Amino acid sequence: MPHTRTRYYDLVMAAFVVVLICSNLIGPAKIAQIDAPLLGTLTFGAGVLFFPVSYIFGDILTEVYGYAYSRRVIWAGFAGLAFASIMAWVVVALPPAPFWHNQDAYEIAYGSTWRIAGASLLAFCCGEFANSYVLAKMKIVTHGRWLWSRTVGSTLIGEGVDSMLFYPLAFYGSGIIPDDKLPMVMAAQYVAKVSVEVVFTPVTYWVVARLKAAEQRDHFDTHTNFSPFRLDT
Repeated sequence: MPHTRTRYYDLVMAAFVVVLICSNLIGPAKIAQIDAPLLGTLTFGAGVLFFPVSYIFGDILTEVYGYAYSRRVIWAGFAGLAFASIMAWVVVALPPAPFWHNQDAYEIAYGSTWRIAGASLLAFCCGEFANSYVLAKMKIVTHGRWLWSRTVGSTLIGEGVDSMLFYPLAFYGSGIIPDDKLPMVMAAQYVAKVSVEVVFTPVTYWVVARLKAAEQRDHFDTHTNFSPFRLDT
């Protein structure tokens, strides 16, 4: 398909980056636990409320605009997340005023270690690129049919890669999460994230249909260079 001017691509990119930064700055500081019917007690990081939405945006971008456009958004998200992590570290490290007594609480909320920040960046990149690649390839195989199979299938892979990288790299042996509880936390997070994707499938269908109609495009990555280390479209 020849390249045409996009109307909403930049807005989707902005929304993706905002959700991603929120998921990594607001959510990780809190570990929540709820009793769910049939599933029992679920323990998870509160970031699970945000992070799956970034995969939904990733699915929409790849489905409508193609892998190359999604790749640019992933790198934009990486840059935004890296900048936010660096600035959070700088602000936490600044000496507090003598009359300000909230430093400990501030460090708990925003003082992620470099180990956690690095694990988050690596897991994000690998998971998002796996998600976009799988969806693009499945779209070709399915000839553009069965969108639900691509959104759910790609999320199963992408979220799996993300979880398998992030939790061991960030927490194993750290004492933050007991090592024997780590598999339970990983499993709960994975199930929760994939469940969000499934629940939001009707919304994804609606947004994809509206965007395809508005942009007059439905990209198939038949001749795409899938190297993640490019920025061209």
